[in-house]
Amino acid sequence: MEFQRMGITPFVDNEIKRGESIGPELIRAIRGSKIAIILLSRNYASSKWCLDELVETMKCREELGQTVMAVFHKVDPSDVKKLTGDFGKVFRKTCAGKSKEDTERWRQALAEVATIAGYHSSNWDNEAAMIKKIATDISNILINSTPSRDFDGFVGMRAHLEKMKPLLRLESDEVRIIGIWGPPGIGKTTIARVVYNQFSNSFQLSVFIENIKANYTRPTDSDDYSAKLQLQQMFLSQITKQKDMEIPHLGVAQDRLKDKKVLVVLDGVDKSVQLDAMAKETWWFGPGSRIIITTQDHRLLRAHGINYFYKVDFPATEEALQIFCMYAFGQKFPKTGFEELAWKVTYLAGNLPLGLRVMGSYFKGMSKEEWKKSLPRLETSLDADIQSILKFSYDALDDEDKDLFLHIACFFNREEIEKVEEHLAKKFVEVRQRLRGMYST
Repeated sequence: MEFQRMGITPFVDNEIKRGESIGPELIRAIRGSKIAIILLSRNYASSKWCLDELVETMKCREELGQTVMAVFHKVDPSDVKKLTGDFGKVFRKTCAGKSKEDTERWRQALAEVATIAGYHSSNWDNEAAMIKKIATDISNILINSTPSRDFDGFVGMRAHLEKMKPLLRLESDEVRIIGIWGPPGIGKTTIARVVYNQFSNSFQLSVFIENIKANYTRPTDSDDYSAKLQLQQMFLSQITKQKDMEIPHLGVAQDRLKDKKVLVVLDGVDKSVQLDAMAKETWWFGPGSRIIITTQDHRLLRAHGINYFYKVDFPATEEALQIFCMYAFGQKFPKTGFEELAWKVTYLAGNLPLGLRVMGSYFKGMSKEEWKKSLPRLETSLDADIQSILKFSYDALDDEDKDLFLHIACFFNREEIEKVEEHLAKKFVEVRQRLRGMYST
């Protein structure tokens, strides 16, 4: 019942007709299982059937790497290993008249299973609690052993992860804060999400706080302290999975997390106050912790003293085409007859992953004639989804920087940056520093 409640499907052999030896149906079941649970009781060895099952299971453990768990129910593991006590008496009775080869196989299997760190009923006052713990542990093993699908449909993601690994250095006990930065729509959140999904099981606590700049904007009537308190309260509530948490001051985060190995992703950071509230210092977190920040603003990382960062570049042209095709055709190359059209749309999207994804989804399932009719509109206007993302970034600029941006967009598109700086210096103060900052973001 506990397995069923947790969505675990066990194989029960009650309906298999017993014979002199276990049959092919049971062997297939044993070999096809991810986990084998051996329930050893006082009378376990009275069944030749159970002993043969055990031999087959231990063979799968050695040959296939199958996970084997042992539950010792009112029996001492040393009695199982040494075949002493009541367990040994029952075993010897079963061996009477059996071949030496059979008894030796059973002895070896019992000696091996007895060394597996298992669950002992003598250590539990409440048998129901022990069963719940076993089912929970099995559920966690099943979850963690599920093959990752994080790379499915993501072009170039393995390359991104390979570049991230030297920055993450997951084998080190050092606490690291790592930045992922680049323009909107470039894939920062996707990379951070894949890293989180790949490695979060290796940490005591983990949290992915998505799109902070959009979802956790500071109230206009609050001061910095109130904003930090609100952010830290939200952060601690999510990482500890404790709803309605209230904290009295800003010292709570470091006190709660200083001895915990945590993985934190702060996605879409655009203000220093956000970092100050949730990840101001590395010593706030326990050894081996990793804090990942995604942002459009490289200056924010520098100001916070973050020296480890990964700049996400635009994909190469061939890779951009693959991204578009994954969403348009469900494969990494164009369908026959769509090659020229696919290249044209990829060019219009400007190699921006977000644009390639949106455009691919838009064209999915269209006929060639529908593609041709839609292309002129894309050449003169921006898709609404892409526009909303880019507009959010534009709206985040102050009035002076908006003015600077519009001058560049309207008058200096594709000009050399030195020439742009020379012209704009006549109208804008500290244009070189501000333009460099805008260029980097």
